[in-house]
Amino acid sequence: MADRYTLRLPALEVRQGRRRIYCFAVDGKKLHSFAAVSRIRRDDSEQLQGYQRPEVLSHIRGIRKYLESGGAMLPNAIVVAFDERVQFTPSLMIPSDTVDYSVAGELVIPVDESLSEAEKPAWLVDGQQRSAAIRDADVAEFPVAVVGFITDSEEEQRSQFILVNSTRALPKGLIHELLPDTTGHLPDAYVRRRLPAQLMTRLNGKRESPFFRIIASPTAPDGYIKDNSVLKMVEHSLFEGALYQYRNPVDGTGDVDRMLTHLIGFWSVVREVFPEEWSKPPRSSRLTHGVGIQALGFVMDTLTEDVPAEGVKTVELRRTLESLRPHVAWTSGTWEFSDGERRWNNLQNTPNDVRQLTSHLLKLLRKRKR
Repeated sequence: MADRYTLRLPALEVRQGRRRIYCFAVDGKKLHSFAAVSRIRRDDSEQLQGYQRPEVLSHIRGIRKYLESGGAMLPNAIVVAFDERVQFTPSLMIPSDTVDYSVAGELVIPVDESLSEAEKPAWLVDGQQRSAAIRDADVAEFPVAVVGFITDSEEEQRSQFILVNSTRALPKGLIHELLPDTTGHLPDAYVRRRLPAQLMTRLNGKRESPFFRIIASPTAPDGYIKDNSVLKMVEHSLFEGALYQYRNPVDGTGDVDRMLTHLIGFWSVVREVFPEEWSKPPRSSRLTHGVGIQALGFVMDTLTEDVPAEGVKTVELRRTLESLRPHVAWTSGTWEFSDGERRWNNLQNTPNDVRQLTSHLLKLLRKRKR
């Protein structure tokens, strides 16, 4: 077979409002000749590329074993996103009594096996592991049902990926990293987290940020601070704390650059005051633990609520945080709370413990001001 050819597949165009989807069948062995697996990653400028979770090899092996057993059936459709190179040609032989929301025809897909993954005319939105299992299975062919849609925007593909997978649990870290680079309708809970997720990913991607590459995410797998801890800290500040001053409460947008300046300013001082504690993972330091990140987030809101972003990182802030050092037990010792002592690592990421640690730190700061 030539390196370049055209696949012409019988298909059904289904109209859903202003959108069109295409239902067709194709030999699963040919799927990867035109459809790429766009694994999530970041390029050299920290821009998000792709949207798929990494392949789960054990799951793929299980599907492959099933496919090779004989009598196998995969009834669920694989979902792909096409670019504008893929065309649908309606059939001229349409019965007069057909429904008006679906049209039979032919899907025309150009195939060039010399293209790189990034240059292929289709991307797998759902069915990555099934398609990998079919590709690797010791079978001559295995036709599969496919549903496709045409778009020229990878941002929209990410949105569809989240929506298609929203009925079953996606890794939360994957959702958080995808949210800032999506367009189109999303559930309200995701919309509320889009701006916090954008700030978190930029904190994780800027070299001048104290959080640079240390927030655990699909593109920063060696990070040791939980992404959800940072998200909660940022989200509270956006809606009720220091970052609210940069936010438009009507449409939810905001001055992201100044928000980042504010966050980087405060947390850079935290890192300077507690360098050893900041460099350790949560099991060894309650500073990088969810309880510490959230409690110090409340401290940030209290100390800098009316401070402009450019004035956050000051000598006075450093002195203020340094005054806490004799009274904190991030990595050893005991916390001397007003209602009793607790071992340093006994604090957990629970609302009660976050509240207790926050109260402790703010009380110490109030005493300093007297």
